[in-house]
Amino acid sequence: MRRIPSPNCDRRPPGTSVSLLVIHNISLPPGQFGGQAITQLFTNTLDTRTHPYFSGLKGLRVSAHFLIRRSGETIQFVPCSRRAWHAGVSAWQGRAACNDFSIGIELEGTDSLPFSDRQYAVLIRLTRVLRRAYPLRDLVGHSDIAPGRKTDPGPAFDWPRFLRGMESMP
Repeated sequence: MRRIPSPNCDRRPPGTSVSLLVIHNISLPPGQFGGQAITQLFTNTLDTRTHPYFSGLKGLRVSAHFLIRRSGETIQFVPCSRRAWHAGVSAWQGRAACNDFSIGIELEGTDSLPFSDRQYAVLIRLTRVLRRAYPLRDLVGHSDIAPGRKTDPGPAFDWPRFLRGMESMP
C-alpha cells in the first residue's frame, strides 16, 4: 500500500473509539478514472483551473483514510488513528460528526458504474484487517450518514457481494 500524507486531518476527540466504516466513491472529473486529480484534491495541490468542474472544488479541504483505485491499487492518505475529513455534515444512529468515530474508504468510481472485481477484493481484505484492529460495529455508505446530501457509494455498489465476501474470507 502506498502512503501519501494528506494535511486534511486532525486528532480524534479524546476517548473516541473508531466504530464506523464509511464507503464512498469518487472520480475527478466525474466519470473519469486514472489521473492524479483525486490525490491532488486530498493533498490540496489540485489546480482548479485545469478543468471546469474543478472550479467548484476551490478551497475544499477533504481527505479519506484510503482510496482504492479501479485497478485495486490502494493509497492511504490519513492514518486510521487520526480523523480524516471525509464525511462532512453527518450522523449515524443519533450520533453527529461521523468523522470523529469513523474510517473513510473511497472507491474510484461513480454511483452508476459497476466497481471492479479487484476493488471488491481489496475492499473486503482491507475491511477485514480494519475490523481486527478496531471495534467496527457498522459498515455504511456515505449516503447512509448524509441522506439527501450524498448518494455514494450509489446503486452500482453491490452491498450483498461485499457483505458475502466479508463472511467468506478466512
